[in-house]
Amino acid sequence: MTYKFSVLTQEQAEDIAFNWHYDGEYSFYDMEADEEDLEQFLNPEERGNAAFAVIEGDELVAFLSISKVTDRIFDIGLGMRPDLTGKGNGTRFLRAGINFIQSEFTPEKITLSVATFNQRAINLYRKVGFKDVETFMQNTNGSTFEFLKMEYKC
Repeated sequence: MTYKFSVLTQEQAEDIAFNWHYDGEYSFYDMEADEEDLEQFLNPEERGNAAFAVIEGDELVAFLSISKVTDRIFDIGLGMRPDLTGKGNGTRFLRAGINFIQSEFTPEKITLSVATFNQRAINLYRKVGFKDVETFMQNTNGSTFEFLKMEYKC
């Protein structure tokens, strides 16, 4: 099946925010883990047309947020429905997301930031072609965490 990307609706945003809960250390990615992130994600004006639902068949399986950094550089945030993670779905999803961004925006680079504890995601990003840029500390979820900034040259 093919992924379809469409602007995230309020109903979909609320489903993700309140029903997608990850196990163990990955609960770090629960939308409710950071009040500021949750408010932004649930605010239609903040999301604008930059957050996309990823549909497979008739099911919401993931989301992709895209922020324009410059005319040719776009930063992404993404998440897959918890019951689909860790099962080999990431490569196809990430490649589909990259293809979507390339077809909509013709970027020179796509960047993302990932918590350094999340080696599963980092390995996926590297496998698909993202390169490490730098690590930095970020205040989120009530504490400070180390993140890795990565980039994909289109």
